[in-house]
Amino acid sequence: VDTYPNEEKQQERVFPYISAMVNNGSLTYDHDRDGRPTELGGCTAMVRNLDHDTFLVIRYVKRRLTVMIDIDGKHEWRDCIDVPGVRLPRGYYFGTSSVTGDLSDNHDIISLKLFQLTVERTPEEEKRDREVFLPVVDNLRLPGLEAPLEPMSGLALFLIVFFSLVALVFAIVIGVIVYNKWQEQSRKHFY
Repeated sequence: VDTYPNEEKQQERVFPYISAMVNNGSLTYDHDRDGRPTELGGCTAMVRNLDHDTFLVIRYVKRRLTVMIDIDGKHEWRDCIDVPGVRLPRGYYFGTSSVTGDLSDNHDIISLKLFQLTVERTPEEEKRDREVFLPVVDNLRLPGLEAPLEPMSGLALFLIVFFSLVALVFAIVIGVIVYNKWQEQSRKHFY
């Protein structure tokens, strides 16, 4: 839960804001940009200065991460985040922490309840889940990362190969000329 915006030009997002991030240790949370470069999804959640408790449910079932919230005190869940293709390894631990940017707020975690859900899986799904060693998200395209380059056209490839060959032939000719001059100079030393 990010309660205050740090990015000055941010217009399309209302704070407080809940966002999700999956990390294998290679990414960092960008406080100056409110975590946008690594965000999987999020929603606005007006959780400040309320007279009732607010609740957040995080579910991870069959490679799908969902977050639902109850912030109105009506005991009704509202969808916040739904991300398919999340692969989390087994044997990790849940934890809570607080890291703030320039502005901070007080949040009390009253309880943290964890439940193991029993879900029917095929043997292939079971094997595939056992092979996950690092947390990843399938087909993840983060805005901060560069897009893959498009394949070259036939003409561009031809020109690159042609000029590479011309440069190679030129280098060989220069090498032969320099070698012949050196040979000629070496013969003059002995006569």
